[in-house]
Amino acid sequence: MASSKPLSAGADAKASGPVIHDWRPEDAHFWAETGKKIATRNLWISIPALLLAFAVWMVWSAVIVRLNSIGFTFSTDQLFWLAALPGLSGATFRIFYSFMVPVFGGRRWTALSTASLLAPCLWMGFAVQDVTTPYSVFVIIALLCGFGGGNFASSMSNISFFYPKAQQGTALGLNAGLGNLGVSVMQFTVPLVITFALFGGVAGTAQQLPDGGQLWLQNAGFLWVPFIVLVTLAAWFGMNDLSSAKASFSEQAVIFKRKHNWLMCWLYLATFGSFIGFAAGFPMLIKTQFPGIDPLKFAFLGPLVGALVRPVGGWMADKMGGARVTLWNFVVMIAAVFGVLAFLPQGGEGGNFYGFLGMFMLLFVTTGIGNGSTFRMIPVIFRTHHERASAGASKEAQEQAMKDAGKESAAVLGFSSAVAAYGAFFIPKSFGTSMALTGGPEMALYVFVGYYVSCILVTWWWYSRKNAEVPC
Repeated sequence: MASSKPLSAGADAKASGPVIHDWRPEDAHFWAETGKKIATRNLWISIPALLLAFAVWMVWSAVIVRLNSIGFTFSTDQLFWLAALPGLSGATFRIFYSFMVPVFGGRRWTALSTASLLAPCLWMGFAVQDVTTPYSVFVIIALLCGFGGGNFASSMSNISFFYPKAQQGTALGLNAGLGNLGVSVMQFTVPLVITFALFGGVAGTAQQLPDGGQLWLQNAGFLWVPFIVLVTLAAWFGMNDLSSAKASFSEQAVIFKRKHNWLMCWLYLATFGSFIGFAAGFPMLIKTQFPGIDPLKFAFLGPLVGALVRPVGGWMADKMGGARVTLWNFVVMIAAVFGVLAFLPQGGEGGNFYGFLGMFMLLFVTTGIGNGSTFRMIPVIFRTHHERASAGASKEAQEQAMKDAGKESAAVLGFSSAVAAYGAFFIPKSFGTSMALTGGPEMALYVFVGYYVSCILVTWWWYSRKNAEVPC
């Protein structure tokens, strides 16, 4: 009599190449025997791919401060748009990337989306070496850097399929937190590598500075090329596609009818949107409020602590519940904003930079914890929804409901990250608008407080209070 025991994930992967057809992460025996090993391998290839994506997405913030010093004559407004455009395109790309993993497969899409980062990196490396390069070309390159921003949505969606519900918070936190380090790695590394001939004469000659010094600004783009190639190959040959994660766009589009999709978009905009928006606006805020301080010495610190603490947010949510962690995290975010306000100069005078810095570091910590805890809430919410809907149904119907819950969760993870990515543009723009209208950033900060209060109410009413619609 033939054995009815299902193929192990390892055996199935070997027999079918990179595609795994038998994937049951909620089965404790299956997970311990083979599932965990495969999921871990996919996660640890996904992380460097996402780190590179974030580095390329935000690279213009380090490049624009040097363009005019090597012979370009762009206005301040033009330079601002070069920094802002990747945020706009990256957020828009995320909307489409949210649905790509179930259509193409996680392995294929990770390899393809990582390889796409070569286009803006190579083009930037050549464009900055010619001072006759028109501004329109730099606009296109900046928009293409948005490929890096888009990758987050598909990366998080992909990893969510590999892990059991109880471990998704930690896994997604590691993927996002270590991936988000790309912002800090880039802000720390690029100012160093543009000061010497990193690739010798192969990458071009130096640009002359007015004071007689030299820069190799092309290294800001070329630096990432060998790493992108290596990670692309690692993704193609080392990751897996899960046939159980397959879904058409129309199957995933059901999330637009789900109330909780929009509620979680609202909450995640407050966490990740704040993280990436503050990362973009922090140097500008230092420069305008504390003119005697060099912002480049401190710019990387905020994204660094926010990224490092994100896995902690996922872990805390796994242990204590996502809604509880998220609610109290918003309370601390509000306190941190008031702390920032307290240490700002008043009327251009006074202020305390190190108090301001400390409060902003706390704010970055809370964005990281909130990133992890809100993402932990999403799979729980949609699993609960489908469990309730399939209660009393046949075993086959319940199994299908759990598959549908996984697909919807993955789509919401991606789509909510797309909405949140617009914070990369709107938060710095809010600071600029506030300064233009009132002479300081206080108005923008008070608006953020009001927004975070609304997030406390949403979290409490739908997810945290006694008899909440979906306790999580």
